[in-house]
Amino acid sequence: MAKEPVAVTVDRVTRIYKNVKGRADVVAVNEASFVVSPGELVTLLGPSGCGKTTTLRMIAGFDLPTKGAIRIGGEDVSSLPPNKRDTATVFQSYGLFPHMNVAENVAYGLRIRKVSKAETEERVKRALALTGLSDLADRSPGRLSGGQQQRVALSRSLVVEPGVLLLDEPLSNLDALLREQMRVEIRRIQKSLGITAVYVTHDRVEAMSLSDRVIVMKDGRIRQVGSPSAIYEQPDSVFVAGFVGKVAFFPVDVQGVDDGSCACAIRGKTVRAGSHAPAVAVGKPAVLMARPESLRLGPPEQGVVDGTVRQNVYLGSSVESFVTTEYGELLVQIDDPAGKRVAAEGERVSVSFNEDRVRVLPAAAE
Repeated sequence: MAKEPVAVTVDRVTRIYKNVKGRADVVAVNEASFVVSPGELVTLLGPSGCGKTTTLRMIAGFDLPTKGAIRIGGEDVSSLPPNKRDTATVFQSYGLFPHMNVAENVAYGLRIRKVSKAETEERVKRALALTGLSDLADRSPGRLSGGQQQRVALSRSLVVEPGVLLLDEPLSNLDALLREQMRVEIRRIQKSLGITAVYVTHDRVEAMSLSDRVIVMKDGRIRQVGSPSAIYEQPDSVFVAGFVGKVAFFPVDVQGVDDGSCACAIRGKTVRAGSHAPAVAVGKPAVLMARPESLRLGPPEQGVVDGTVRQNVYLGSSVESFVTTEYGELLVQIDDPAGKRVAAEGERVSVSFNEDRVRVLPAAAE
């Protein structure tokens, strides 16, 4: 499994589903363009119906683009069927054959490709070792846990040594703890093999913890592409900011922008935000976004807005304080609470923020 990784190029791809009942056509993906570099793991992230799975299916060959081109390793595969593409897909449902044991399930793709028995046994052995299933080779799928079944499905895709690994919400059937463990395992395996991978999920934690880059989609269009930290800390729209994490929004009047910071006013108070989206300009409606970890609590009338602590949720390494204000309920994250005073429930407080950690965005909805 030391195959050279390849790039995936999605070039202005559109997928339109014709409505046979005379209604309007459905544009599932609209002019999507991006490149996945060799050995990179890129996640398509977005709400249900945003086009992320359709995009993955077009890369795999299960759907064909209405317009645009898909290239794998420089070869245009836009019109090729799945078995003619150098890809393997791990689906949401494991699709294991109940009458075959683990080793036989993993070997199935090699048998279809008429790989010799000796090579098949060797490749299956390596794949099971890679996914920690060596001791379960003779076990039937019905005697495996959900996490073990997902590892079998992953092994079955890896054993054919694809140029590109495609994963369509593979962890959605697992409980929270198993999801966390499998995220770590998928990332470890992908990096150890250096394989190019495209991952689809609506779970922001999966996207942030797994990816080299994240592509956020909405209504069939790509809204932003960037590293997990850039998407989280420097979103370019209210939608992206809200979708990838908890956030508070404050309406502001923009007074001035430069290459870095942004001067603005909140209820007559002048503040400076550490960054701003490219579309922010003086005179245009804007909001200031603040993540829970960038907010602070203090005595009344000393911050940007006053409020009342409604509830404190103790999480061990942090406390989440929910504060009722005129801007709605704000979530304030207090790290290392053992060494700090935590305002009591019902106490009046003011909310301020770390100016270096907040960002100004256009207020207009996408």
